[in-house]
This record gives sequence, structure tokens and C-alpha cells, in this order.
Amino acid sequence: MESEITLQIILIKPTPDVVFGLQKGAGTNYETVQKQIATSNDLTFTFTVKVKGDSSKDQLPKLSGSFVQGSADNKFVYIDIGTYAGQSDTIWARRLKIPLTGITWKEIESLPDNSMLQTSVPGIGRDGGPNCATVNPFAGWHVKPS
Repeated sequence: MESEITLQIILIKPTPDVVFGLQKGAGTNYETVQKQIATSNDLTFTFTVKVKGDSSKDQLPKLSGSFVQGSADNKFVYIDIGTYAGQSDTIWARRLKIPLTGITWKEIESLPDNSMLQTSVPGIGRDGGPNCATVNPFAGWHVKPS
């Protein structure tokens, strides 16, 4: 069985005047999409991922697609920041790794029609610059409230 689900990442109050975008593709063969320049507001990235597998046979769904990175047991999505997002007039060159862990068959099968799973992550890191590396602690994914 293969289907698609919609995911949404909310980047909370990211570093102003820096470009953030969703990475599509992997390695050196990628493009940054949904580019946004941070102001004082949150940024939102919405995208779909493929779901493969069988809930009666597979412990967890297999997530894939052009935005999904990582090995079978460690899937994630990248938010490109600064020069990684194509911005030339910045000192920032970072990536933020959003884990796809915690997305189970239960969450997928309980999604109402036309709804999505959502997560919120801090946009500023401990050093005062854009948050980067793996989000930690990670609050996980939940059904977006209507």
C-alpha cells in the first residue's frame, strides 16, 4: 500500500533577515523550495511525503519522497538556512534537521480527511543564530488542530 500524507513544520521566531527553505533532494543534488526571509513572525513549511508499507505487517510506516532524508531507521527533513538556502548576503550557512520519528501507523490512520501532521520547532539556537543540527528536544508530530 502506498499513500501520501501532508506534514507542516512551524519554525518559531527564526533569526531575522535570514533565508530559510525546505530542502528537496539530497547530497549535492538538491534545491531549496518554499524560501522565506525571516522577520519577526513564525515561518511555515508544508509538504507531502509518501507512506509505504502495511500496518498489519510493518511496525512503522516507511516514509519517502523528495523531501525525506536519511537511513530507513533515521528519517528526517532538512530546513536549509542562509547560504544553504541560496542567500549570498549572510554569514549563516546551516541546516536544521527535523526528525520524522514518532510518526506511527496510529497517527497516519487516525488523520481526518484533508488534515495534516504538524510540528513546531525553535527558530533560534543556543548561540543566538539560526537553530541548526538535529532539533533536540523534539516535541514530535501531532494532528494539526482545525
